Amino acid sequence: MIISIASGKGGTGKTTVAVNLALSLEGMLPVQFLDCDVEEPNAYFFLKPRIDDKRAVQLPIPEVLDSRCTYCGKCAEVCAYNAIAVLKDSVLIFPELCHGCGGCHLLCPEKAIREKGHRIGIIESGTVNGMPFAHGKLDIGQAMSPPLIRAVKNLIKPDRTVIIDAPAGTSCPVVESVKGSDLSLLVTEPTPFGLNDLSLAVETLKEMGIPIGVVINRSDGEDRLIRDYCQEKKVPVLMSIPMDRTIAEAYSRGQTIIANQPSYKQRFINLYEEIQKLIP
Repeated sequence: MIISIASGKGGTGKTTVAVNLALSLEGMLPVQFLDCDVEEPNAYFFLKPRIDDKRAVQLPIPEVLDSRCTYCGKCAEVCAYNAIAVLKDSVLIFPELCHGCGGCHLLCPEKAIREKGHRIGIIESGTVNGMPFAHGKLDIGQAMSPPLIRAVKNLIKPDRTVIIDAPAGTSCPVVESVKGSDLSLLVTEPTPFGLNDLSLAVETLKEMGIPIGVVINRSDGEDRLIRDYCQEKKVPVLMSIPMDRTIAEAYSRGQTIIANQPSYKQRFINLYEEIQKLIP
């Protein structure tokens, strides 16, 4: 089972929910944690994994062999990302736009394109008390995170319940992270901004055909806006976490909710049980 934890906006407590859910299930069943928020991974602050392996991830970028190129323009034609521009007597490659699909290399009629590795980031993997853990770190200045996210997801262990901490928002990195999930849990907050961004995330996931559950974090008892929206869209609210100063203070010290308040462990186990009911 793959459960992705996402949110329409940053700062809602997505990583908090992902980490506490994983730690609550660890020991009950085989769990794996993947942090796919590769631009700013921070689950390791709370999980404190032992890192056993570190490897670079490279994107195959085209390189033109001038001696063979006839400047026919076929490579630019097939590039869906406008990463290649063919001029009268030269070819320009824009690595920051290239997705590494290899189409130009395969379809060049003169075999004038080869691929070279272009590092975009690293993957660090290890364990948390026996629970497999991995996260990606996008190199500074790199704009293309989906290939790194795919590399992290290649580590998925199908015999485990996989918790994926996805990036915030609804852009390509989020889509890449939640793709293939059995359910995506959306973490929101009871504010107008939270509702607006939750609605964008819900529409995105519905378009992808992924079952959805919602967690309301920092609830102050005024959740009607969120709950009415979820009822209208037939999206179940599976858990509510109250506004609690002690939880915020524990977070600032890098402590999990269940370490600070052990009674929450059962609540996260109950959350998992509700998730199971929603998966076809």
